[in-house]
Amino acid sequence: QVQLVESGGGLVQPGVSLRLSCAASGSIFRINTMGWYRQTPGKQRELVATITSGGRTNYTDSVKGRFTISRDNAKKMGYLQMNSLKPEDTAVYYCSAEIGRIGEGGRTNAYWGQGTQVTVSA
Repeated sequence: QVQLVESGGGLVQPGVSLRLSCAASGSIFRINTMGWYRQTPGKQRELVATITSGGRTNYTDSVKGRFTISRDNAKKMGYLQMNSLKPEDTAVYYCSAEIGRIGEGGRTNAYWGQGTQVTVSA
């Protein structure tokens, strides 16, 4: 069994910072790309940022320069540092990861966390 658990969301005012964390646990052999996505009611889930196992990052244009994705491979953790938050960043944020499980050879599957709410409001 593999689990991803997000934490760190909350209600904040515009301009402040939050750091989201994603903890992976279970029978994990390796974690390839990790990513953060977000979704608001009535809209499709959108990509926020991704990071490969080697540290290569990718961001959606709206968060470039404000958000930073990172990971700690030894701790099986992923992070999203969000600075200069705007009301339009309000969403449920989901962590996702491509994970290979112990005993399953080279096969990987995508796993998702349950989401954490981020609300940016004055």
